[in-house]
Amino acid sequence: MSRSSLILALPLLLLAGCDRADEPPAQPVEGEATTPTPMPTGAVVRTFAGTALPAMQFADPQRATLDLATQDGPVLINLWATWCAPCVKEMPQLDALAGELEGEVRVLTISQDVRGADVVTPFFAKNSFTRLEPWLDPDADLSAQFTPEGVLPLTILFDAAGKEVLRVQGGYDWGTPAAAALVRDSLAAR
Repeated sequence: MSRSSLILALPLLLLAGCDRADEPPAQPVEGEATTPTPMPTGAVVRTFAGTALPAMQFADPQRATLDLATQDGPVLINLWATWCAPCVKEMPQLDALAGELEGEVRVLTISQDVRGADVVTPFFAKNSFTRLEPWLDPDADLSAQFTPEGVLPLTILFDAAGKEVLRVQGGYDWGTPAAAALVRDSLAAR
């Protein structure tokens, strides 16, 4: 497959996984192995606890770089895209959460948009986020690392040692006091 075909196919693959769990077939296929039930949307999962924060770098539209390996405190990383409705819904909530958790947890939103700054910059300008930074991953490298099936949004909490604490796959209401308590309580339990 050529690079241009791959670039064109990637948004379709990611869109197919956006906030949607695969439905099982209506009837089992004879001789087919059963697969585990997909993770429900917005469920808090601790199955991957202890997974290391990958040593990856990303840029913003001004070419500043973010090196995940050099984070010196807890981080909440949200993988999102401008074309993903649940992702767009979460962004103002994550902006408010970043304000509430300021000094405790850094909230990082990393766009998986193939068109990068061309779509992310106007999105950020339109929404006037005050605490979120527009980090870009147009090759969806981070998404491939954590959600090969391409499900967005995906939010992962890492502790100060760079180890995963929990993740939420699919839309979640980050604008509630319970969401801030989830982050704080999960880190305190480490």
